[in-house]
Amino acid sequence: MSMLERYSRQILLPQIGKEGQERLLSSAVAIIGCGALGTVIASSVVRAGVGLVKIVDRDYVELNNLQRQILFDEDDVARQLPKAVAAATKLRRINSNVQIEPVVTDVDPGNVEGLIQDVDLVLDGTDNFATRFLINDACIKHGIAWVYAAVVATHGLIMAIIPHRTPCLRCLLTKIPEPGSVQTCDTVGVLGTAVNIVASLEVTEGLKILMGKEEDLHRQVLYVDVWSGTLEPLELLKDDRPCPTCDLGSFEFLDARMGPYVTALCGRNAVQVKMCGEAKVPFAALAERLRSVGQVTFNEYMLRFQVDGYELTVFPDGRAIIKGTADKAEARSLYARYIGS
Repeated sequence: MSMLERYSRQILLPQIGKEGQERLLSSAVAIIGCGALGTVIASSVVRAGVGLVKIVDRDYVELNNLQRQILFDEDDVARQLPKAVAAATKLRRINSNVQIEPVVTDVDPGNVEGLIQDVDLVLDGTDNFATRFLINDACIKHGIAWVYAAVVATHGLIMAIIPHRTPCLRCLLTKIPEPGSVQTCDTVGVLGTAVNIVASLEVTEGLKILMGKEEDLHRQVLYVDVWSGTLEPLELLKDDRPCPTCDLGSFEFLDARMGPYVTALCGRNAVQVKMCGEAKVPFAALAERLRSVGQVTFNEYMLRFQVDGYELTVFPDGRAIIKGTADKAEARSLYARYIGS
């Protein structure tokens, strides 16, 4: 049986055909973020036959993810698996012909260019604007197309970006929204069906790009609200002033290469701390030191330490997610006290 037989119903579509499918099979995609949007995106592109799918995520599977993050189950929660690893395991069972590369890391100015350098397209599964602006900088700099998407409550936005041929994210938003000024899934909730529809629209725009069908892109910001049944294109016009990123070539987010990087995590009463440079945390030795002051468990993917109402989850590269505080200074102090830096 030909490999193409798997995709026969897709090939029947005049928008795709055999040529389009062959282009998908020879394409590579990076999905940045493997949460609600990212799991639907990953499932869709793997089933569609994109040849290489790189899944980049910094987090691990938690019980409250299962309501909307379609690739995970209770066993992933019990095993304390990183999202990228759990997703890759499921996806390999779905399509063994696709090369799936899980990367458990936080995307930052020091690694984003390396993460996307070998792909044809970047798909947005992130939950914060800082990372999206960073992706935008890196993609514009290297001429890589990407699709921006965001979803909260029952509505979302989608925007395809082709460097120097469409407006970029910086054309749409001149700066990162102020903290507390936008809704988040952890403050107002999110409907799983909204996630599915926004992700499906995002992937559809991405498939058009991979198949060279740029003329079929919407070239607008798509707004969708699944509760009201609204699907509305929003006209996007470039400002008279030049865009700092795509017109002037100023990559302000990409150029902020020094650490530590401290990020409050989207309404979760948690802070991520990542130190600059390469690291390899010796979990066994660290666990031995921490057992005298708190509760410790670890596996090959992470170490979890609980003390005084805080929970520190440490990853092999030295990155840590500190639950129990939204204060960045307090999180840095806890990191220094227990992990050391």
